[in-house]
Amino acid sequence: MQIVSPTSSEMMSGDGIPPSRLVEAPVHESAPVRLFRRCVSSAPLRPVSRVSRQSAGLAAALRAGLDSDESCEGTSEASFKDAIVDHGAEKNNGTIPQENGIKKRRSGLPAPMFSRNNFSVWSILKKCIGLELSKITMPIVFNEPLSFLQRITEYMEHTYLIHKACTLSDSIDRMQAVAAFAVSAVASQWDRTGKPFNPLLGETYELTREDQGFRLISEQVSHHPPISAFHAEGLSQDFLFHGSIYPKLKFWGKSVEAEPKGTITLELLKHKEAYTWSNPFCCVHNVIVGKLWIEQYGTVEIVNHSTGDKCVLNFKPCGMFGKELHRVEGYIQDKSKKKRCVIYGKWTECMWSVDPQVYESHRKNDKKGTTDTKKQKPEEAEVAENEDADDMPEVQETVAVIPGSTLLWRVSPRPPNSAEMYNFTNFTITLNELEPGMEGVLAPTDCRLRPDIRAMENGDMDEASREKERLEEKQRAARKERAKDSEEWSTRWFELATNPYTGSQDWLYTGGYFDRKYTDCPDIY
Repeated sequence: MQIVSPTSSEMMSGDGIPPSRLVEAPVHESAPVRLFRRCVSSAPLRPVSRVSRQSAGLAAALRAGLDSDESCEGTSEASFKDAIVDHGAEKNNGTIPQENGIKKRRSGLPAPMFSRNNFSVWSILKKCIGLELSKITMPIVFNEPLSFLQRITEYMEHTYLIHKACTLSDSIDRMQAVAAFAVSAVASQWDRTGKPFNPLLGETYELTREDQGFRLISEQVSHHPPISAFHAEGLSQDFLFHGSIYPKLKFWGKSVEAEPKGTITLELLKHKEAYTWSNPFCCVHNVIVGKLWIEQYGTVEIVNHSTGDKCVLNFKPCGMFGKELHRVEGYIQDKSKKKRCVIYGKWTECMWSVDPQVYESHRKNDKKGTTDTKKQKPEEAEVAENEDADDMPEVQETVAVIPGSTLLWRVSPRPPNSAEMYNFTNFTITLNELEPGMEGVLAPTDCRLRPDIRAMENGDMDEASREKERLEEKQRAARKERAKDSEEWSTRWFELATNPYTGSQDWLYTGGYFDRKYTDCPDIY
């Protein structure tokens, strides 16, 4: 079967992604401080208000509230169009200078990854078979220098797909873009075998990316069970993206399985649409002996609660011979349950869409071709392969592209030295960056200020281990004090409420974070 490479017309471009204008700031301010002052220092993000949702208009009322949000003043759609940034395979990760003048972000970590070759995880895990691992303390060498709150933020690496969905007039086309975004959200996990740090209770993380047109706030709202809540919005007031994740980890003897319990909600405000889904299971194999490798598996259902459209994605398990490793296949159906398109690809590489009839015809021909190949003599098969060699594309991939398919998304290349940096993507490398001046803007609970993660990033493993132990002991002592006074923990920026679309319990943003009033923040570090 011939594998083709996409042309520029096949790929869903990043047009319409809203980088904003930058306002003048004092020359002595660093770029991150100017960025914060420009977009996030005035009014708060708009919360997912249960009151506004239950009133007439729901999303329309929410949209009206966003339109009056002065925190995005000056970032109109017109101004975005004046400073369009090409979000191609490399430009959407912020590692090269942007046309709108946004400062180049770092492209590496301060120190390379520490070798794990001389450490055995078996002595720790052998008593944990079948148990939930959230309460198990692991040696810091098996961590990566990120908090789980920062790991969640990696959902936003391909935000251009959300912006693309906002510009599309057809609901099926929008669902394709949303489905591609849902798959892209787990792409950064490929080869990421390090464990992120468990967030401390009350820990927060914020990120504003003007070049990608979004800002995000997250908070660790519960410690037992560990629950992380996040809320993001488009700077051009085109979307809201929020959810709460309760990762359950289990050890099965040779592998560790992660079940990311929780609902993810995406709202396209212009179209008054809301999509919900949950992430697939993730499994790390060979945690005792052999080369570590990761697979995602399970069924993901994306529901458009406004139109009744649904996308069903099957993240396929590896199988006996590994032929299905990383593969994702599914379809989009409308409210009458008619299949409108088929989606296929790999979560590690790319996703394509094609007409259902074309897909079925291709499958039949493919099966026939496989049968014919089996009937060939070995030398005949070799000749046939050599005849097709000249037709091989320059960009080779393991997804066989069906003629007539449309490319929805392709993963961005990782930096050449990614293996020395915990297999981070370009986007991930920037998440813990802390420049002089940012301490005065961030909440004191922000992950960037956490000393054990900072020490590990700087390559000081002994200091990181000492700080991790100190922080955990401090957290235990604070919990005992609250228990002594019969005091319950109070979250700052999120509250446990009802998701208006699924009817299930969810942690929803209450607003106020970007007012920059942090006097009541707990001392967790």
